[in-house]
Amino acid sequence: MPTQTTPSCTAFVRHQRVAAGAYSEVADALSNLALATGSFLVFDDNTGSQVDYPWPAGYAPEQPAPVEADDEPPATPAVGRPKLGVVAREVTLLPRHWEWLGQQRGGASAALRRLVDEARSAHASRDQVRLAKEASYRFMSAIGGGLPGFEDASRALFADETVGFSRAIAQWPVDVQTYLAWLSRNAFPVQQ
Repeated sequence: MPTQTTPSCTAFVRHQRVAAGAYSEVADALSNLALATGSFLVFDDNTGSQVDYPWPAGYAPEQPAPVEADDEPPATPAVGRPKLGVVAREVTLLPRHWEWLGQQRGGASAALRRLVDEARSAHASRDQVRLAKEASYRFMSAIGGGLPGFEDASRALFADETVGFSRAIAQWPVDVQTYLAWLSRNAFPVQQ
């Protein structure tokens, strides 16, 4: 089961990191620095996305809610869907897909849930690489678009060229390199 972490972010003034941590900690640090709004950039540490600041008190990006299942069944049977976080949405499939799903153990919904769980497991490492590349690129584009070697770094990132990526960002400011190295830590598939 994935671990739940507190949403965090990192703030930069030009190319220097000035604050990092939970959203509330970064907000406090930025207010103590008395910087003009717009003179710094704040990035979500999970997605690499730029975050607008100031945010309201107590703000943190929406995180998926952990699913809690009761170990004990209810004393009296409840009417409707069980309390498992089930969300009904529309799915459009061809007739042959519906026919196949209807023949599966547990019906169409159960078969779709099993297929999604299998795909998530089978593609977890690939999805982790893709998400790390996207987060790295978002950060690079926002803060390093004008830095020398940006295009080379972008190409190397998406071509899985770890050495080329490192070379392309080698002359970038240290704080930018450090944060980008952390964001891209899962962006390159392990060579076997």
